[in-house]
Amino acid sequence: MMQEHESQAATNAARRRWLAAALAVVAATPLAAQAQGAFPNKPIRVIVPYAAGGGADANARLLSQPLSQLLGQPIIVENKPGASGVLAAQAVLQAPADGYTLLFDTFPYAVNAVLRKLPFDPVKDLVPVSQAINMPNILVVPADAPYKNFQELLDYGRKHPGQLNYASYGAGGSAHLAAEMLKRDGKLDWVHVPYKGGAPAITDLLAGQVSAYFANPVSGLAYVQSGKLRALATTGDKRMAALPDVPTVKESGFKDFEVVEWNGFFAPAGTPQPVIDRLAAAVRDAIREPEVNKRLLSMGIEPVGNTPAEFKTFLAGQINRWGALVKANHITLD
Repeated sequence: MMQEHESQAATNAARRRWLAAALAVVAATPLAAQAQGAFPNKPIRVIVPYAAGGGADANARLLSQPLSQLLGQPIIVENKPGASGVLAAQAVLQAPADGYTLLFDTFPYAVNAVLRKLPFDPVKDLVPVSQAINMPNILVVPADAPYKNFQELLDYGRKHPGQLNYASYGAGGSAHLAAEMLKRDGKLDWVHVPYKGGAPAITDLLAGQVSAYFANPVSGLAYVQSGKLRALATTGDKRMAALPDVPTVKESGFKDFEVVEWNGFFAPAGTPQPVIDRLAAAVRDAIREPEVNKRLLSMGIEPVGNTPAEFKTFLAGQINRWGALVKANHITLD
């Protein structure tokens, strides 16, 4: 009997030890899960490949405030211009793939692989997080230009081949490729005049030194609204909310013509998928904030906030589309 009692006591003690260990595991599990899933728990850097004050910079800073509120951490916007976006991308790629360093890039991202030899693979080395916004371009001309609408511009250019020119802020930008698309599809013989930024392009357009410019809303909308420039068309899929009376190029007979100067977030490849999804959801919710949404639309900007998969599909289409145009029109950096 004594041995039986001792054996039972040992068994009970073993059960208590097992139960205590199991309870410890159960108690620790939520803490461990919380520690692994507590993203973000420090500030997030957003690196912009363009100078402060430009469109991409302004949009990144506009979105940083609602993103900070939604994620509960500061969003620090850093400008790293140079080498056509390469310096900014490399800074992101050199950072840990943990979601705390992001790239906020725009249209040239999709054509850089065709126009330039890059030290990284934009498709494999960076992961799309979310396409935040679209900015259709506005085809603007001097207020006293002889052509009053889009069709008159085409007619004038066809009657005077080589006499019209168009400004851009550099090879590979949306202003450049939109004009090249119109050159191809509209059989319009006009000359490219590249500038080192949107501001000098607008300055010469206002002075009548160039004939036309596909401006983004950040740089061109105010001049249209003040009457200093005339808007002939916009390049989106639908009319711009800020310019409801200005038709799209699509409406004017070019059914496949759509050019949007998008802005989107990227992370280094290898960033955990739950972190990517958390960031994408925050971007989506940020642009749905009523005040943010209203402000974007008033600036001629279309809110998007899509999923990583949707952004990836969009980028693939952009790379294929603009790569084909670059090759067909023999576009170079010169």
